[in-house]
Amino acid sequence: MTRKKVTLAYIANDAARKATFKKRKKGLMKKVSELSTLCGIEACAIVYSPYQAEPEVWPSPLGARRAIARFKNMSEMDQSKRMVNQQGFIRQRIVKAEEQLKKQLRENREREIGQVMYRALVGEGLQGLTIVDLNDLGWMLDKTGKEIEERIKKLKKAAPGSEQAATAELQADKSPEVDNSEAAPKNDAALNDVVAAEAMQNQSWYMELLKPRNDGNAVNFSKNDPMPSYPYGNPTPPWSNFYFP
Repeated sequence: MTRKKVTLAYIANDAARKATFKKRKKGLMKKVSELSTLCGIEACAIVYSPYQAEPEVWPSPLGARRAIARFKNMSEMDQSKRMVNQQGFIRQRIVKAEEQLKKQLRENREREIGQVMYRALVGEGLQGLTIVDLNDLGWMLDKTGKEIEERIKKLKKAAPGSEQAATAELQADKSPEVDNSEAAPKNDAALNDVVAAEAMQNQSWYMELLKPRNDGNAVNFSKNDPMPSYPYGNPTPPWSNFYFP
């Protein structure tokens, strides 16, 4: 059975607050004892409460004085280096949560623009996109093109022998007298020509996308194209000012 999540708020009921204090104080002293024993460190705990006249000290008043004296002998910079109060702890948590939120928004935006790019490649219309959306789309196209180029380079380096063997076999079937040493460079040149041709086609298609229209901020590429479903039926995304660096 899972434990019920505790709400961190002041307990108004006196009996419940006193019972919680005793339970939590016992657990705190146990944790300090375990930390000192397992890690071999010098630690102390002092707890004041309205339910007891004298404060409760762990491990003993003498041990607490020794730990406090050692702390006071340190310089002020060393004392405050790892010191965190409640306000500082909450501030750190807020900063961390904001960073996680920015990262998640960026990942979601990349997925959305990626879907727009793939739908455009199959011929769907791109009505309703703003200049910011087009800039993000252009960034995604550049990124995808670079990834494809890197992939091609890795494939060439990974199996140069297999590529030369396949080329030599094809050349042998057509003309047995052709030297196999000349087949590999010719095949590389043909592959580079194909990649260059595709790059030129993609560039001309992308430049066609960026041509201005007379419909205001939105860009309509074809009045006969169906309205796309991006993003989720809303032609103006809530993060329209988001951009990729």
